[in-house]
Amino acid sequence: MAVPRTAPILVASNRGPVSYALGEDGSLTARRGGGGLVSGLSAIGPESGGVWVCAALGEGDREAARRAGDSHLNPGDTGGQQVRMLDIAPDVFAAAYNGVANSVLWFVHHLLYQTPVEPVFDAEFAEQWAAYESYNAAFADALAQEAVDEAVVLVQDYHLALVPAMLRERRPDLRIGHFSHTPWAPPDYYRLLPDDVAAGVLRGILGGDRAAFLTERWATAFADCCAAVLGAEIVRDDSGSGVVTAVRFEGRETRLGVHGLGADADFLRERSRRADVDERLSTLRAQIGPGRKSIVRVDRTELSKNIVRGLLAYRRLLETRPEWRERVVHVAFAYPSRQDLAVYRDYTERVRRVADEINEEYGTEGWTPVALHVKDDFARSLAAYRLADVALVNPIRDGMNLVAKEVPVVSERGCALVLSREAGAYAELGEDALVVNPYDVEGTARALHEALRMSDDERADRTKRLAAAATALPPQAWFLAQLRAL
Repeated sequence: MAVPRTAPILVASNRGPVSYALGEDGSLTARRGGGGLVSGLSAIGPESGGVWVCAALGEGDREAARRAGDSHLNPGDTGGQQVRMLDIAPDVFAAAYNGVANSVLWFVHHLLYQTPVEPVFDAEFAEQWAAYESYNAAFADALAQEAVDEAVVLVQDYHLALVPAMLRERRPDLRIGHFSHTPWAPPDYYRLLPDDVAAGVLRGILGGDRAAFLTERWATAFADCCAAVLGAEIVRDDSGSGVVTAVRFEGRETRLGVHGLGADADFLRERSRRADVDERLSTLRAQIGPGRKSIVRVDRTELSKNIVRGLLAYRRLLETRPEWRERVVHVAFAYPSRQDLAVYRDYTERVRRVADEINEEYGTEGWTPVALHVKDDFARSLAAYRLADVALVNPIRDGMNLVAKEVPVVSERGCALVLSREAGAYAELGEDALVVNPYDVEGTARALHEALRMSDDERADRTKRLAAAATALPPQAWFLAQLRAL
């Protein structure tokens, strides 16, 4: 049965706003998600008729998608939002998601390859790329079925880079935008990809009316790749600023935009004052001990987050500045991520090992230098934000990094921010942060020392300015800005 065209606004993303657990008795339990997209979509409300198209990620999701068929999920599970969940074959999904999106595109944009030995693009990768094309085509089909004439479609991230061009072929009447939540690789690195794949990703995004990014730097890198790989024309602002505004290719012009996703101040401040956060705050303070300062980091154990070098910098601080021994604790939240990939499992174990080595080398009977937590706990993360004297955010490369924006909003007494210049957040927060080269352990150790020595007044003043910059474009405004631009 044909799906009726009812949606004037559509969002497409790999992960949707709800996930399902399948019980032994066949029952489904829904769990609603959070994050910028969920908050952003709420800005238009269920009454707008908007539809969110996403993929089934696990067996519970697949069962929910099968029961819904071509219809939408139960709105009682989704907070009233219309959600269509796609039951893509598990082998196709795994090859597209793990084989291409997370093991290739993510690695390229975050500059993570050890190039003497990787990548290797062989026959297995060719099969994975074919699955990635099929996965994107399934989204394009669903969006084409759901959208009313001249609807607006916002496609999200590197998982769905081919969708704009595929959807353009199916529905040339639609207004299509693509948003990249990651960095974008510079041309020399981007061209590690096989030539057809490098061109295919760019052509996919250029199928849209607009391509948007978190920072000007990533937008410019995308345009540079289009020029280098496709021979496309880069259009710049005629005011003389040199800012890239569009890419022209094969008779079409794709406008470029920048929307720096900000922290949701109202949500964070309210959520961080609830009883469960107060309880965890008391526990963390007891763990740190009276009179001691805290260096806090909150990350998933993604390779790009640079957790190991952060720990090495902390060890170097204790080695070169013995006055901080027994006076500071590094509270490190490293929540396991993508553990279905061996390289991520190995990295998580290395994080544990380095933390243990620091505690063995410098710990005393009354002081544990590193308090490592690996079980995901949002309330505990908020508690750490509240008490942090120093926040360490040192990614190798990051599209934005919302932790850098969230800590100043929640901090109780002001928090010095040690920030990598390779985080997208640097563009907005760099002036009031202590900026580091993420590869430079010595420099990061010096920045930690400077942050710990910062006066209370300076720390409080910097935190106020950081919080103002961090909340300039909260999720709902970020989402609406993209809609208006299309």
